Amino acid sequence: MGMPVRIDDNLYELAKSEAKTEHRTIAGQIEFWATVGRAAIDNPDLPIAFITASLASLAEPREESTPFIPRSKKD
Repeated sequence: MGMPVRIDDNLYELAKSEAKTEHRTIAGQIEFWATVGRAAIDNPDLPIAFITASLASLAEPREESTPFIPRSKKD
């Protein structure tokens, strides 16, 4: 369920521009930024690039993922 909120006009325009680039809705872009921000606050030692890549990988459909297969140890 959506909830209307007031945000700064500049933030809205930034979200609108970024949303178009990232193929998201404006609300989806703001939600993404909030999710990244929350994860960054909860994990201050992690780089933002790692956080965004991790969130993107979690959003991928499981059936399209490639399972991790560790290399066997050379004896």
